[in-house]
Amino acid sequence: MPTSPRVLATLLLFLLALGCGDDDGGLDAGALDAGVDASASFDAGGEDAGALDDAGALDDAGALDDAGALDDAGALDDAGTDAGALDAGPMEDAGGAADGFGAIAGPCFRVAAELDEATPSYFATRLDFMDDAFDDPEERDLLTPGAREILEEGTAGGSSEISEAFAMEVLARCEGATLLQSETEIRYDPMESTRTDMRVSIDGMPVGVSVTRAFRFPPGSPFTTTDAMGLLEDKLGDILVSSANVEPEFDWVKQILVVMAYADMHEESLRTVWDTLDAETRADTIVYVVITDGDDSPVY
Repeated sequence: MPTSPRVLATLLLFLLALGCGDDDGGLDAGALDAGVDASASFDAGGEDAGALDDAGALDDAGALDDAGALDDAGALDDAGTDAGALDAGPMEDAGGAADGFGAIAGPCFRVAAELDEATPSYFATRLDFMDDAFDDPEERDLLTPGAREILEEGTAGGSSEISEAFAMEVLARCEGATLLQSETEIRYDPMESTRTDMRVSIDGMPVGVSVTRAFRFPPGSPFTTTDAMGLLEDKLGDILVSSANVEPEFDWVKQILVVMAYADMHEESLRTVWDTLDAETRADTIVYVVITDGDDSPVY
């Protein structure tokens, strides 16, 4: 059947329109290709550049989406981890170990569970001065309140203020102790009795604290089991006397003997001897050895 001129004209117009659409599609495809192919992006004309900008915007949006979801989630994960680490610090360092002089590097929170027990205990921890020797009174304000009070009030004699202050420092930061009375405030009957160095509160219970040092001059000299035996027998014996003579107003549930130990060798000798002492000498006393590291010379 012959085709009418009207139909032919319609077909011609359709083909022309299709040809233009293909060109436009080619440009769009080129623009899309340019968005994918980086080398094409530099050769694109004005229209292609606009398409590239759009593609860049899409890429940026993708990056933003990734940042918004993944990066933020990562940041939350990191924050959660850091928060966990911060929470762990106070548990190890007795809730405020960062607020004091020197770094406690050892287990804490062990004394409270022993205060109701009628048996003796032995614990050890570490106090690291690193390269910063304690200067008193210049650095006194860096100590916990109880340690400062001991230095401010002094002791009943001798030159042991620094070692007693740091015994209190460790007990405060590592065992949650607060100072009740210093040495000169505790009363005995008779008053000339052997004395205890301080009275503290741990977990709401009063505890007597005596302090001594495991050290031989010159520094680094061997501290033998014979040395350890003499030290422990002497100090544990004094604890029995002061506990028997303290006035009821200043009584305690038991005593802690804090031994500031110059090095690992000193603690090892103390531990060896502790295991050989008879039950009467050990009684229910807690021996608490603090091994000092770094520039610890003021303690000794």
